[in-house]
Amino acid sequence: AYKIIDFIAQFEDELVKIWNKPKFVKNSNYVITLDRVFEKNTDLVEKILQNEGIKEQIKEWQELGIVDGNFKVDDIFTSNLMGKYLSEKYQHLPIDTKYFKDLELEILNQFEDLDKALDGWLIKSENYQALNTILPKFKEKVQTIYIDPPFNLDSSDQFLYRTNYKDANWATLLENRLKLAKEWLNEKGSIFVRCDYNGNWIVRCLMDSEFGKDNFRNEIVVNRFKKPAPKALAVTTESFLFYSKTSSLFFNSVKRPRVCTFCKQPIAPRWHPMSSSGEGGPAYIFGKLLYPPRGRHWTYNQEAILKLEKEGRIRINEELAYIDTQGRRIKGLPEYLETEEQDIDSNWTDITGYKFGSEFETENSEEVIKRVIESTSNEDDLVMDFFLGSGTTTAAAHKLGRKWIGVEMGEHFYSVVLPRMKKVLAYDKSGISKEVKEYQGGG
Repeated sequence: AYKIIDFIAQFEDELVKIWNKPKFVKNSNYVITLDRVFEKNTDLVEKILQNEGIKEQIKEWQELGIVDGNFKVDDIFTSNLMGKYLSEKYQHLPIDTKYFKDLELEILNQFEDLDKALDGWLIKSENYQALNTILPKFKEKVQTIYIDPPFNLDSSDQFLYRTNYKDANWATLLENRLKLAKEWLNEKGSIFVRCDYNGNWIVRCLMDSEFGKDNFRNEIVVNRFKKPAPKALAVTTESFLFYSKTSSLFFNSVKRPRVCTFCKQPIAPRWHPMSSSGEGGPAYIFGKLLYPPRGRHWTYNQEAILKLEKEGRIRINEELAYIDTQGRRIKGLPEYLETEEQDIDSNWTDITGYKFGSEFETENSEEVIKRVIESTSNEDDLVMDFFLGSGTTTAAAHKLGRKWIGVEMGEHFYSVVLPRMKKVLAYDKSGISKEVKEYQGGG
């Protein structure tokens, strides 16, 4: 029996070697908006519009709803005394080089550093292979990773991808990919993994193992569509498990409007006593040296207090008195006024976790991904999602001015993800588009 096991193991070891060997890129196309080509070479835009492939390109634009049935190529340009220019309405039309293979090299040669010029990479691949094959190119360059892996449910009937894994299989699937993902992150990088009650106990153990318990940051609670449970409470939330690669992570405190948790109505800013626990020294408030209450310290330092005074957000409440750290009774307690916004915490149920009315099952909302990206990255940082699904992470990242990488293996890559990103380049008005003023399309 042992001889047979050893013999079979030789085959399995060879298969593992083949599986882990970096693969080839089978095909690549580029999508570039007209304005990016026009600013490099105006004559090349004319050549593209006169090329035979423009017919198929226009057909695609119409199918995507980027242009209507009355669209004509002549509409792309507008003229004035200074010359010929791209029409503002059509300057962000996305050109897909698959329709212009005879011009592709000429288009790409307009960019001295193509990698630097690219805003993002969409990769259709099994994600382990993609992570393994392209690792040398992106090792330690990614700032934020967000993934929403398939949950280990009893059935896959309602999804475009498999979800009925055994716990051990599901854990192994994630573990292999998380090991690689960690190598993609830079030293200040972070990773968020979405999971439900079926899998959070597995994900937490895996993340502790790969990233270290000390690098656990938060378990964030997010909304999900209500799921009735027989003889139990209906499930209405899921979790984002938030880890950093190291203790030197980049973190940015994101604000949200002050809203009542229950009625969802705006809450007017309130006045609060300007002291916190832990004894501290005095500060000048309205030109008078004041010591804080006994056993406490002033919430803000001297510089912040002067700023609050200028903004009219600090006052002395004469109706209140306190005993200061010197044992004196002081009439008039300093108070500060809240801002109209507050820092987000680990409860994100004030926004939707999934997009309502989406044709794609369990499509993440752009609002919830916006918080992930804004809290852990800056503009031009690289954001990655290797369980891309419908493309929400890459769409939100582009609108927020980040570079992005998205990996998806399903055939909906061509029917959902790629069309969505083309519409984002052309200026998609859905999701977070209206609140991100800097995003106007293009790329």
